[in-house]
Amino acid sequence: MDEISAAGFLFDMDGTLVDSTAVVESVWTAFADRHGLDASELLAHAHGRQAVDTVAHFLPALTDGERADLVRNLVAEEVKVKSHDGLEIPLSIVHRKDMKLDGSNPLILEAYGAYGVVDNPGYAPRELAWYELGGVYATCHVRGGGIYGENWHLAGKQLTKPNTWKDAIACGEYLVRNGYTSSARMAIDGGSAGGITVGRAVTEQPDLFAVAVPEVGVLNAVRAETSANGVPNIPEFGSVKDKQQFNGLLEMDAFHHVQDGTKYPATLLTTGINDPRVPAWESMKMAARLQAASASGKPVLLRIQYDGGHGIGATKKQRQELAADRWSFMLWQFGDPRFQPVSN
Repeated sequence: MDEISAAGFLFDMDGTLVDSTAVVESVWTAFADRHGLDASELLAHAHGRQAVDTVAHFLPALTDGERADLVRNLVAEEVKVKSHDGLEIPLSIVHRKDMKLDGSNPLILEAYGAYGVVDNPGYAPRELAWYELGGVYATCHVRGGGIYGENWHLAGKQLTKPNTWKDAIACGEYLVRNGYTSSARMAIDGGSAGGITVGRAVTEQPDLFAVAVPEVGVLNAVRAETSANGVPNIPEFGSVKDKQQFNGLLEMDAFHHVQDGTKYPATLLTTGINDPRVPAWESMKMAARLQAASASGKPVLLRIQYDGGHGIGATKKQRQELAADRWSFMLWQFGDPRFQPVSN
């Protein structure tokens, strides 16, 4: 296990390493801008140090007591997981140093996998709350993303899209098999196009997860083309007007893979009523379908933000409230006694 370090790598579209320094500087510069800090001073401090040390140094609120200790006691692991076809998938895992591999840890598995987007490391103070509660955070760099360049993107696009959710399933199985968590204490979370990943992972292997949280998710792919943002997404997902592409869209459509009488995990679907990218009706349809079909007896809840959209431009308060709702729902379903309903 290595501690989180102030390092990064920049690849071009064919996966060739271009420059590691430039991306490190860009990350720290963005961090400085976000927190009103002097970028040159921050970069000078970050050189040769662990990232968590620099964060704690420049954010005084985190240097007192247990929270500062918690920041310094987080570790990151980078592992490779064999997927369904034998290809190794990168998996990033962040947890406390005192974590035990006994299967008891609450864990969030995050996956996206579209447009060649790379899930870069980042820092958000609110995430400390999850680690304070003993949580583990894992990011599966599924195909459809761009961690290894354009070929990685193409391997999870249109007709190859099933690789995306199968990679996520493989990562979930690895985490259970190696004691990071158990199926009873693992949630899968993904937003926007990551809704395809979450929705299809859950409909393909529902017993692997205790909780699913598709956020503003693409869950009804065969109908997405009719929405305001549908046509611009044809290059990424395909069109119903082409027979092969229609078949690809149907395969990635979680709504159409829900089966009556199946024991689905507890599900919290989030959406914004003003979302211009993924219309709210996709989450609404999926919520209604799961409520009608699931035989698990676990809750299926729909969270609608009436003064929000896709999440871009959300206020700090809105982001904090969403995080609180997501984590509370997960911990409730994991059986954490601190998050159980209080009986009157």
